[in-house]
Amino acid sequence: MSPIGSVSPPVATNDALARGRVRASYIPDLLIDARRIANNVIAGWHGRRKRGIGENFWQFRPYVEGEAMSRIDWRRSARDDHQLYVRDREWEAAHTVWLWADPSPSMLYQSTLAGVSKESRALVLILAVAELLSRGGERIAWPGLTDPFTARNGAERIAAILTHAAEIPARPDLATIRRFSDIVIVSDFLDPVDEMITRLDVLARHGVRAHLIEVADPAEERFPFSGRTEFRDPESDAKYTAGRAEQFGEDYRNLYLARREELAGWCRRIGWSYTVSHTDRPASEALVKVHMAMTMGSGRGAGVR
Repeated sequence: MSPIGSVSPPVATNDALARGRVRASYIPDLLIDARRIANNVIAGWHGRRKRGIGENFWQFRPYVEGEAMSRIDWRRSARDDHQLYVRDREWEAAHTVWLWADPSPSMLYQSTLAGVSKESRALVLILAVAELLSRGGERIAWPGLTDPFTARNGAERIAAILTHAAEIPARPDLATIRRFSDIVIVSDFLDPVDEMITRLDVLARHGVRAHLIEVADPAEERFPFSGRTEFRDPESDAKYTAGRAEQFGEDYRNLYLARREELAGWCRRIGWSYTVSHTDRPASEALVKVHMAMTMGSGRGAGVR
C-alpha cells in the first residue's frame, strides 16, 4: 500500500525471501511483547456474546444489502422510516476470528519519532489478539496461511507459521471467510479509500464483522518535514524531491486525516469498529479499544478510536 509522503524506511525491500528472513528473526521477540500486552488486559476478557445460530435474541442491527430478506424484522423496521433491521441471535459455541496484518513494504516504515516500525506494531497487535482469543476458547485463523483452529497456544502457533512462511499473501483471500465470523485487519490503510471499501465490502455483504486497526507513524500523521526532503514510495520505489517540504504540510495533513475519516465513517455505518494505533504510543491502548469493541459486539457509533 503506497504511503503518502513517507521518507525512506530504514529497511525496505521488495524481496520476499529477504523480508521473510528479517520477519523470522524478530517474531519471537514480538510474541513475548504480545503476551505481556495481552496479560495487561486479560483480567477483563471473560468471553463475548456473539451473533450466530443460537435460539436467544441478541440484538437488532441494520440490514446489509445481500442478506436474505427473510432475516428482516419487519416489526422493528416499521419503527424507523429509513432503515431495515435484522434480528440477530446469540452464538452458542466458539466461532472463528480471522487475523491478518498487512505485509506491504509501506509497513516497514519507522520514523525517528516512533519506537517501532508499523510492521512490528501490526504483528504485536495480531499476536496479542490471538493470545486473548485463544485463552477464551475461540477458533482463530490467518487467511491464506491456516485453517481455523482452537488451541491454548494459538498465538504461538500463529507466530511459528509466520516465522516459517517464505511469503505472506499481499492481500487476504476474503472470499473464504464465512458468515458470522469476525476478522481483525491491521494495516496502514493508505490505498485509495474507494479501492479499500470495494475490497472490504465483500465481508459486509457476507455478514462478517470486522475490526480495522490503522497503524500510523507519527511522522506520517504530523508531516514534520521541512527544507529539501526526498520522499520515496516503498511500493514502486518512485522518488520525489521537495525543495521546501513544509509548503505541503497543511494540504498533506488534511488529505491524510480525510482518508481516515472516510474509511472510519464507512465502518461506523455498517457496524464495524475502527481503531488507530500510533507507533509512538503503547500497543496496549489499541488492544484495549479493540477488546471493548469485540466485547460489546458492535462498532456502531464508535467512530475513530
